[in-house]
Amino acid sequence: MSSSSNNNSYNSPCAACKFLRRKCLAGCIFAPYFPPEEPQKFVNVHKIFGASNVTKLLNELLPHQREDAVNSLAYEAEARVRDPVYGCVGAISFLQRQVQRLQKELDAANADLIRYACNTGIPSSALQPAETASMQPILPPVNTRRTHPAAAFAAGSIGDDNGGGFFQPPPYSLPWDDNLSGDIDAGGE
Repeated sequence: MSSSSNNNSYNSPCAACKFLRRKCLAGCIFAPYFPPEEPQKFVNVHKIFGASNVTKLLNELLPHQREDAVNSLAYEAEARVRDPVYGCVGAISFLQRQVQRLQKELDAANADLIRYACNTGIPSSALQPAETASMQPILPPVNTRRTHPAAAFAAGSIGDDNGGGFFQPPPYSLPWDDNLSGDIDAGGE
């Protein structure tokens, strides 16, 4: 008796055939991708895309591409069930905004790092890890005014609590330009 119950559990229909109330045959196209343990996966895909459309799609794909397609359909269907208006685009937009926010935080941290390097005399090349040196620079200029930061420090406009200047020009060139006057055209003439 236990062998027949094991045989029934082994031959239990896939989630798709169970939901569609049909017999799950040996060559069922849904069986490898919608196991009986994950019924909600097929319910969402069926609700959004329809079983016949998924069948057509899977039949048009090569066997090694089908798992990725089903995972993508399942993700998109779950996102659409959770957010009927935006679906996965809402999640993508959220992640893009998060990347932008984190990029701003990184830029602010790099600006602080530049200020620290200018105050302590650490070469900017020592601030970049060797593996990221070939990537885009992580130390962008942060000054939005036309005055060069080193010139502002040297002039004493940015200083300690007493207002005095504490900047000593570093013995290396700064990561941006060597034009301390702040004139954009002065470097080209």
